[in-house]
Amino acid sequence: MGATNDVNTGGLARVLGRWDLTAVGVNQVIGSGIFVLPASVAVLVGVASSVWPVVLAGAANLLIVLCFAEVATRFRAAGGPYVYAREAFGPFVGFEVAWMLWLTRLASLAALANALALYLGYFVPGASVGYGRAVTVTVLIGTLALINLLGVRYGSWTINLFTVSKLVPLLIFVLLGLWAVDTSVFAEFTPTIDAATGEAVLLLMFAFGGFELITLPAGEARSPRRDVPFALLTTIGIVCLVFVAVQYVTAGTLPGVATAETPVADAAAVFLGPLGGMLVAIGGLVSIAGANAGTMLAGPRVTYALAESGQVPAWFGHVNKRFRTPDVSIVIYATIALGLALSGSFEQMAKVSAVARLIFYLATCAAVPVLRRRTAEVEGFRLPGGALIPALAVLVAAAIIMGADAVSLSAGGVALLIGAVLYWVAGRPRR
Repeated sequence: MGATNDVNTGGLARVLGRWDLTAVGVNQVIGSGIFVLPASVAVLVGVASSVWPVVLAGAANLLIVLCFAEVATRFRAAGGPYVYAREAFGPFVGFEVAWMLWLTRLASLAALANALALYLGYFVPGASVGYGRAVTVTVLIGTLALINLLGVRYGSWTINLFTVSKLVPLLIFVLLGLWAVDTSVFAEFTPTIDAATGEAVLLLMFAFGGFELITLPAGEARSPRRDVPFALLTTIGIVCLVFVAVQYVTAGTLPGVATAETPVADAAAVFLGPLGGMLVAIGGLVSIAGANAGTMLAGPRVTYALAESGQVPAWFGHVNKRFRTPDVSIVIYATIALGLALSGSFEQMAKVSAVARLIFYLATCAAVPVLRRRTAEVEGFRLPGGALIPALAVLVAAAIIMGADAVSLSAGGVALLIGAVLYWVAGRPRR
């Protein structure tokens, strides 16, 4: 299962504590979506009921997080969902999960880098087009890659800084906004579950995604069996509170929220004035940059974990002797993400990532009862109710996948097929 000292058997430094891991999760989930989703949800279900889908999505994600929390206590190795699927269902399923996880993170890094350029364009003309966009994207990805090459501690500090910086303006927005909410807006609220509510929950499920990144750098955590479950449950608690509060304040203070392009910033301008709107807009920039930092920290750990198990070339598992970081995986990851971001082809991969994330969520939830039997001797967090919570989580993930549009489902199927080919071509000879 790995060593317990400051350096594990793979050579990576064990320096991340429970709050470092929590910062990774909060930073990744609270990305750009929270600054635009209040309007999207209001369009689907109406302003009066717009908080309801957020609550439902939070409950659904809690089921999945609970499954992650249990399986995380049984492993000390890096890799997260990949390790869980490999140990429960074999190397092929494990590889497919890792492949989809890597594609999701890669597309996210490319997409968010371009989103940052767009947001920066509001403040610095030219930063979102032409050479300005290329410079912005290159500097962002290059800087984050360098920080993570220098050591996981520096990457963690960067994420901690981004997490605090993005939460402060949101906290100000919520605390001051609660006093300005017009409660009559919610007078016609009725808790219903219909097609529109389901569509809103589907949208929000993707917004809640990203907590799985907590499990990827487990090989660099001081006490992963204790700290990873803590970080997962703390993250989902914080995120649920923030998402519900932001939706409530935005819907209750901004007339015409359903038509707003930047609903949170517009709402802040209503009750805090132009400076308040500017503060939230800056928070959006910090939020997107922070989500990129989390992706850069966690994404390369997927190929590192695959190299450790012999499923990709060994050089992906190379560890820098001075900084004790997976340098080859980081450089390759950053290079491909930069190419996707500059070319714009990441948009197609972003569609794949929607279904891809749900696939490895489903695999992790389904792995819970299997791993209970195979690692019964390992002491750790165990869900109450036997197989009830994992079964409910599997049903939730499967239902969301089946509710995706045909294009996303087809793209996900193609990605799985490519992963299968890569597995047999690259991995089978070494086995």
